[in-house]
Amino acid sequence: MKLKNLLLALGLGTTLALAACGGSDDSSSDDSSSGTKDESTMNDDSSKTQSGVDAEKIFANNCASCHGKNLEGNVGPNLTKVGSKYSSEEIQKIIKNGKGQMPAGILKDDKEIMAVADWLAAKK
Repeated sequence: MKLKNLLLALGLGTTLALAACGGSDDSSSDDSSSGTKDESTMNDDSSKTQSGVDAEKIFANNCASCHGKNLEGNVGPNLTKVGSKYSSEEIQKIIKNGKGQMPAGILKDDKEIMAVADWLAAKK
């Protein structure tokens, strides 16, 4: 019984770790399908920050495998209205340190973390 639970936990952990390691190059080339995005995502111009970082593309490449292409949730929670619950600073801490099943350090670049956090904080 203990071995079965250990194997189940190991399998789940491995699955989450691999899912959190990001997407493939296919998701970055999917930007041309803007007609399939729902209203919960922003257009390309509004997802770019002043530093020129494209938060939506970073999300698609690193976060969408758990949180869904349209922020609807998958393995991770729904983020369509995350800005009504957390500020940009709080979201930055979650991205850096992880929370619950989300591992820390999926994004390492501070500019990218700030851009994604600001973009998500605007989701209300």
